This record gives sequence, structure tokens and C-alpha cells, in this order.
Amino acid sequence: MKITLFIPCFVERVAPKTGIAMAEVLERLGHEVEYPEKQTCCGQPAFNSGYWKEARSTAEHFLDVFNPAEIIVAPSGSCTAMVKSGFGELFKGTDRETEAAELGGRTHEFSDFLVNILKTVDLGARFPGRVTFHDGCHSLREIGVKTPPRDLLSWVKELELVEMEGADRCCGFGGTFSVKHPDISTAMGKAKCANIAATKADFVVSNDPSCLIQVRSVIERNGLAIKALHLAEVLASR
Repeated sequence: MKITLFIPCFVERVAPKTGIAMAEVLERLGHEVEYPEKQTCCGQPAFNSGYWKEARSTAEHFLDVFNPAEIIVAPSGSCTAMVKSGFGELFKGTDRETEAAELGGRTHEFSDFLVNILKTVDLGARFPGRVTFHDGCHSLREIGVKTPPRDLLSWVKELELVEMEGADRCCGFGGTFSVKHPDISTAMGKAKCANIAATKADFVVSNDPSCLIQVRSVIERNGLAIKALHLAEVLASR
């Protein structure tokens, strides 16, 4: 099928390898991928900060850019949740409400798309190492993605998957939360990384790149011998 890539702005700017890895995986499965160059932010930062007028303007541009797409896939549970549920709030009672709902139905988080839409778990990946997985809040609580990433990791050759305590606890990033409440955010990040370190894992993996920004920064500041990677990077490995 033809798959349209929704690459969140912080992936493009901070973690482009994540988007590239996702595209590589989809292409290896025989699908055609396209990247609309006019895409911008989905509006989530403004939406979460209460600036709904500004968020709606950004979201309208998103609708205009992605409306022609048959299937939209993103490497971020957080941004996917914005399109699937946040847009419903933004456009409720407007003339674009139905349009937004239909677009949300065609938008999928990467791991959920692979497992539940493509019915694929074995991607032929090989990734030697001990891995633990972190559940992003939006992925888990807003769009209900928990088992797909683990299903995919369980099929990766030479990968040992170990569960950390509190895998579903917030890492403290929360977008603007980390800016408004830096002390609380830092404490939550340290608690998360203590649980990661306790597993003796070589890598912590997540399907939400925003969480990885937070976790990676705490790991680096505390000199921990752990690497933070997006799920797509693991699945693209050979």
C-alpha cells in the first residue's frame, strides 16, 4: 500500500534517524512511502498549553496536507494521539469535525500499524543486547498501545527483553510540563532511569521519541552506561 509518513517536528529536528528507520522498515515490507514536505507541527504544544485558537490553525494546515493520504503512520504515540483525539476536541462543532474524525481514523502509531493493521511481527531484525521498554503516557493511555511494541521486540533475533518496574510510569517529560515544572520533571526522570538501570539493560527502547529526549538527557547527565533508542531503530537493524 501507499503509506504517508507523519514525521513530528521534534523527530525531524532532534531525532531524524527515527523517521528514516521507520521508512526503511516499511519499504522493506514492500510498501511505498511518501513524505509530504509541507507538513508542520500537529499543534499539540499549543493545544496542551490552552492556546486552542493557534492550535486549530496549525491543525487545519495538517488536515489540508494529509487529507489526500490513504494511510498515515507516525513514529510517535503522542502526536498520533493528538490527531486521533485532540483534533476531535479542536474541531468539535465546526464544519471540519467529520473531516478531522475521518483523518484520525486513518492515522496510526508505527508499532500498532505493523501489528494490528499489517499483521506483521517478524521483520527479520537482529539486535544483540538486553533491552527494556518504556511505555509513553499518550501511547498507552490515549491510544491503548501496549503489547504491539513488545510483540515486535520479542521477534528480534539476539534481543533479550526485560521488563522494568513501573514501565508505564511517566518519565516526567510531558511536553510543556517539563518546562513549567522542571524540578518535578527532573525527579520523575531520575526515578524512571533508576528503574531502567535496575534491569541491567544495555538499551531502553520506546515508541515515543519525546520520552526518549527526557530519558536520554537524564542518562547522559548521570553517566549511565545505557543507550536510549526508538523502536524503529531496533526494528531496522540487521
